[in-house]
Amino acid sequence: MEYEAVIGMEVHVEINTHSKIFCACSTAFNAPANTNVCPICLGMPGVLPVLNREMVNKSVAAGLALNCTISRWSKMDRKNYFYPDMAKNYQISQYDLPLCYKGRLDIEVDGQVKSIGITRAHMEEDTARNTHTLGGGISGVDFNRSGVPLLEIVTEPDLRSAQDAYAYLTTLKQILQYLDVSDCNMEEGSLRAEANISVHPKGSKEFGTKTEVKNVASFSGVAKAIEFEIARQIEVLESGGKISQETRGWDANRGITFSQRSKESAHDYRYFPEPDLMPIVVDEAWEQRIRKSLPELPLAKKRRFKEQYGLSDYDATVLTSTRAMADYLEAAVQAGADAKKAANWIMGDLQALLTDAKQEIQECKVPPAGLAEMIQLIESGTISGKIGKDVLVEMFASGKGPKAIVEEKGLVQITDEGALVAIVRKVLADNPQQVEQFKAGKDRVIGFLVGQVMKASRGKANPEKVNEILRKELSA
Repeated sequence: MEYEAVIGMEVHVEINTHSKIFCACSTAFNAPANTNVCPICLGMPGVLPVLNREMVNKSVAAGLALNCTISRWSKMDRKNYFYPDMAKNYQISQYDLPLCYKGRLDIEVDGQVKSIGITRAHMEEDTARNTHTLGGGISGVDFNRSGVPLLEIVTEPDLRSAQDAYAYLTTLKQILQYLDVSDCNMEEGSLRAEANISVHPKGSKEFGTKTEVKNVASFSGVAKAIEFEIARQIEVLESGGKISQETRGWDANRGITFSQRSKESAHDYRYFPEPDLMPIVVDEAWEQRIRKSLPELPLAKKRRFKEQYGLSDYDATVLTSTRAMADYLEAAVQAGADAKKAANWIMGDLQALLTDAKQEIQECKVPPAGLAEMIQLIESGTISGKIGKDVLVEMFASGKGPKAIVEEKGLVQITDEGALVAIVRKVLADNPQQVEQFKAGKDRVIGFLVGQVMKASRGKANPEKVNEILRKELSA
């Protein structure tokens, strides 16, 4: 029997506000355990939460970017359950009236655009972090993370493969980073993805029983977990078994999912409205203020780069992968650089330097205007492209401007014909064997001779003029 997979994603995103969702404690990562805490996030009796307005602003921005409807009236709810990382024995979340709902996110898979429905995006508080590395069978609880603002984004069951899920997650992450609502750092837990997976016979209208896979540390890990879980469920059904609705973990070392617990239903949490918080009323004026502040989103920017700058689909995809890189290109163009030439330098030599230095483009010492100036020096014939590469390395290391580096190191390109003729004649005199090979019809030897001239001029000779003079001298 042929089976089809049905996948839905739940993504928890830490919103990058300076303070927690219901108190003034810092959200800074990696602070000493239990230092960013107060009676509110420790769940002490008698304390009252106050909703962080910036959390609402950034959640609305994310909802608008995901084409959601923004609720004019929503509320917070108590989700009741016991676990050591929940000091209050309940989590403040949203249940039946989320802030954002009925949206969609377009993803691209194998050149085809798919529209993935967004069921809801709701606000909630994060839980504390349990630590099991203290030794002696002792576990600890760090409440620094308790109360960090979260936005949970839930899709419709519109994904059909691990490839779809990977494309959805990377597209979602890119949008959230463009909006600057989260750094989406999975290693620090800023973005946590959970997949709901089921399979059913192809053509069947009824979905199968789903399992939820949690605690996966990377997008590629999510894709691998989905692939394994699809194969596992098909094997269970083919052998006459039944799928249990449960939460499963992912063992990256063994490449398998494993059962953790039976999956709870909504009624198990005994949701009820949070009595200590006022309803959230986002009127039209508030929504429009946020809508006007949204940046150009990645897909729109990619299309514009292709149309406005004549970039290929690949180049536009790479250059809009982050907002910082896209802004860098545009700033270089505004400073006078040709868009295609700037794109090649950014994706080639500059990216190589950034990778080696483990830096992001916004951290490097080469400003967009500096790159534009260097490109103009090459176009004007002041320096060669080869010298330009050396100049860029020095710019990256020192932060100096290209003109200053060229003047300091005497890198101005030799274009004087008399000087070049003298260098060419000396090279020909020093390489009689190659001259004879050229005369015998081996035209490719010209490349060797050009290289010798460039070496003799320490890379400062104009390559085009060298080629021209070499051919004249050899013909003579």
